[in-house]
Amino acid sequence: MARRDEYVEKFKAQLDQWNAELAKLEAKANEAQADARLRYESEIEELRQRREEARERMKELEQAGEEAWDDFRKNAEKAWKDLDEGFRKAWSHFK
Repeated sequence: MARRDEYVEKFKAQLDQWNAELAKLEAKANEAQADARLRYESEIEELRQRREEARERMKELEQAGEEAWDDFRKNAEKAWKDLDEGFRKAWSHFK
């Protein structure tokens, strides 16, 4: 159980980091010119959706029984990886 709790805490910390990065991206999008802003806002919306999916996976992980924990962990890892890649892609467009 301790391992699962540590894993959930790790995900929560990562989610907090992504929330902060998303706020920075939103601020940059607001500063961009109109044509670029539309593209950025589209990317930000996709990141928001991925973040919500990751948040749902984390909730499922917290509630999963011991026997289902490994399956949920694998699914959650994939969601986190996808979200991380999305943030990296979005940041590259803002630089």
